[in-house]
Amino acid sequence: MRVKIASDVHGAWNALARAGDGADLFVCLGDLILFLDYSDPARGIYADLFGEGHTRAYIAARTAGRFEDARALSAAAWERIGVLDPQQRRSRIEELVHEQYGQAFAAMPADAVLTYGNVDVPALWPQYLQPGHRLFDGGVLDDSGLRFGFVGGGLVSPMRTPYEVTPEQYQAKLDALGPVDVLFTHIPPRVPQLTYDVVARRFEVGSDALVRYIEQVQPRYHFFGHVHQPQRSRVRLGRTECINVGHFQATGAPFTIDL
Repeated sequence: MRVKIASDVHGAWNALARAGDGADLFVCLGDLILFLDYSDPARGIYADLFGEGHTRAYIAARTAGRFEDARALSAAAWERIGVLDPQQRRSRIEELVHEQYGQAFAAMPADAVLTYGNVDVPALWPQYLQPGHRLFDGGVLDDSGLRFGFVGGGLVSPMRTPYEVTPEQYQAKLDALGPVDVLFTHIPPRVPQLTYDVVARRFEVGSDALVRYIEQVQPRYHFFGHVHQPQRSRVRLGRTECINVGHFQATGAPFTIDL
């Protein structure tokens, strides 16, 4: 069974359209939206709203861990373009999110299994999912004699991304799976080598509950994304091979494995 996996698509629609070619099962682990492009500040929703120069200052603040400064920059940018009402701000962002989701799901392979990333907006997905798309978040797919478990989203973080849940909520989604042969999540287990981003020079948020689940259940594989430039892309926990499937926006290539 040939499985192809993409995570952290972030606007790479052309590559996404080809990502399922030759696969028996194509899996997308979310983060379809491009809100902020650290490598190209001229791209993304933030740049569309406020321009490249302001986006560069915002990225610099976030990269340095000055999240309050970054939020102050955003507030000033909204004031500069004359949008003061919080509801109007949300509406402006949502318009651009809708535009990107239209492009993302038009490019998504016709037969795809999906879960959410932390940058995704789950409430909007029903408008764009196609008949061949299967969505799981705290659910299991049985296919070809294997049980595939899926948990989407991220944990509460200083980034305040759209789909973050509490550790208790994340644990509940894992508890709903039961034993699986292959585990798919957006975020990694909380293992230092897997959560540290060597370019951003910070630890991203990983899950202790995932570590416990893997140690207890020991699935054959755990696939995830979220950390774009990890210190290590693979770590073994017991018999489970934990694999970061890569930053799809940067590579344009899905991770491929025969199960």
